[in-house]
Amino acid sequence: MNKKNTYTSLSKYLLIGLIFFSSCVSTKKVTYFQNLNQTAVKSTLDSTAKFEEPKIQPDDILAISIITIDPSSASVANQTSSLPTNGSATTSASTTGFLVDKNGEVEITTLGKVKVGGLTTFDARELIRSKAAKDFINPNVNVRFANFKISVLGEVAKPGAYILPNEKVSILDVLSLAGDLTLYGKRENILVLREVNGIKTTGRLSINSADIFSSPFYYMKQGDVIYVEPTKAKISALNAPTRTTIGLALSAISVLVLAFIRIF
Repeated sequence: MNKKNTYTSLSKYLLIGLIFFSSCVSTKKVTYFQNLNQTAVKSTLDSTAKFEEPKIQPDDILAISIITIDPSSASVANQTSSLPTNGSATTSASTTGFLVDKNGEVEITTLGKVKVGGLTTFDARELIRSKAAKDFINPNVNVRFANFKISVLGEVAKPGAYILPNEKVSILDVLSLAGDLTLYGKRENILVLREVNGIKTTGRLSINSADIFSSPFYYMKQGDVIYVEPTKAKISALNAPTRTTIGLALSAISVLVLAFIRIF
C-alpha cells in the first residue's frame, strides 16, 4: 500500500511538471502610450522633445540642385556622380549627390569647392545661393541629405537600413517604416545607439509610455541605430521544441507509472 502511494505521488509530480513545461507564457501589454489621457495631453505636448536640425558632416551625401533661367547653365552646375552606399531598404545600391569631403567641402561645377561642414541644409542652401548669384541670375537652390540613414534591428517586421527623404523624422516614423514591432518586441525598453562628434551614446525608450515624446532620442539623427530586444516569450518560443520533447517524455513516463500502479 505504501508502495502504491509512493507511485501515485510520483505520478502526480510528473503530471504537474508536464503542465508546467507545456503551459503558455503570458503575453506582455502591447498598448502604446498607456499613460496618455485627456487630462495629460496638454502637459505632454508642452514637454515634447525639441527638434534640432542636423548639421552636415564629412562623408554625408547632399542632393544639391541649382535652378536658373538658362537650362543649359543649370545642367552644368548640377552635374553629380553616383556614389556607393551600404545599401538600403528604400533605395538602390548607389546614391547620386555631392560627397562632403573630410574638410567639410563639396565641389560643385562652376562654383568650385564650398565649405558646408557644420551647417544645416538651410544655411548651406543660402551659402550656395550667394555664390551661385555671382554667375547666374536669381538662382534657386535646394539642398537636402541624400543619405539620411537610420538602421532598425531586432524584433520588427522589416529590419534593415532606411534612407529617409526628410530630416525631421521621429522614432515612431522609423518604426512604422519597419512595419512596427512584432508581438515579441520589448516595447518598454527600445535601445537607440547614436554617435555625436565621434562619441557614442545610448538611449532607452518605452513606446508604452507617453514620456517617449519628451526624450532627446525621440527625433532621429543621421546614422542612428534602433534595436528592439526580444521578450521572454520569444525566447520561450525558440525553446518550444525542447519543451515539447520534455513534455512528451514526461507524458510517456506518467503513462508508464500509472500502468505500473494498476499492475501492482
